[in-house]
Amino acid sequence: MKLILSRKGFDSSAGGVPSPILPDGRLLALPIPDAASTIHYADINFDGAPLSRLVEPLTRGKITAEHGAHLDPDLIPEMLPRAPGWRPLFGQSGQAQGHLRNHGVGPGDLFLFFGLFRRVERHASGWRWVPGSRPRHVIWGWLQVASVVSVSAARTDDYRWAAYHPHFQRQDAPNNVLYLARAQPASGGQEDGVSRAGVFSHFATQRQLTAAQATRVSQWRLPLWCYPHAGRTPLTYHANHQRWRQHANHTELNAAARGQEFILDCDEYPEALPWAGALMQGGRPV
Repeated sequence: MKLILSRKGFDSSAGGVPSPILPDGRLLALPIPDAASTIHYADINFDGAPLSRLVEPLTRGKITAEHGAHLDPDLIPEMLPRAPGWRPLFGQSGQAQGHLRNHGVGPGDLFLFFGLFRRVERHASGWRWVPGSRPRHVIWGWLQVASVVSVSAARTDDYRWAAYHPHFQRQDAPNNVLYLARAQPASGGQEDGVSRAGVFSHFATQRQLTAAQATRVSQWRLPLWCYPHAGRTPLTYHANHQRWRQHANHTELNAAARGQEFILDCDEYPEALPWAGALMQGGRPV
């Protein structure tokens, strides 16, 4: 089994700003702009209002209600009207999908989605960033893979519920695939005690990757067991041991600025799954 730390949501290059941590502590991972998407920021619901009411002031009008939104991963049922059969899903293509394929990512593997976040507050002119607050990388959701299907193979009636997804508009993208969570159990609950996907609705320090006193968001504080001792394969994109530093009770990592998916082999790191399971206990399963 593999655990994948997957970078998703607004940042300095995609969207131009972090995603917000709201005044009540809620996390909202903003989907990045996508001109080809048929989903617009005005279409996405958050707290009973269009998501554009947050996106427009936080981007100072650079991204508006009518801009296309790459809602991916798509984990929260209430964000859009759903066709029968909908389930959480995540799309990937190109070089990033090649990386996942080359490492055998598939059914049973677990994505933990992280992104760049910063605190916001209401102001006379609308939403703004809290003065003096600093961006940080935070884990905001998860998806356990039930199946992997190419978008070309998904253009059938069996997957009609997924046709809205932005990866269906990427006709020429190489390695264009969908990672699907399990279908909702008939009982409406969980199977085997494991939720198929979910989000962490509120910020919590145990899900913050950036070290508390870091001067750069890529300076991560990880559990002690993450350190790649001799004979253990490091987190992908982090083979350079100069990125790692072991301390008495934690591991420090200078995380790669590039790369969307960082993969860890849980056979080599058996502590990873209990750690992820403990994180998920504080989340909202869907």
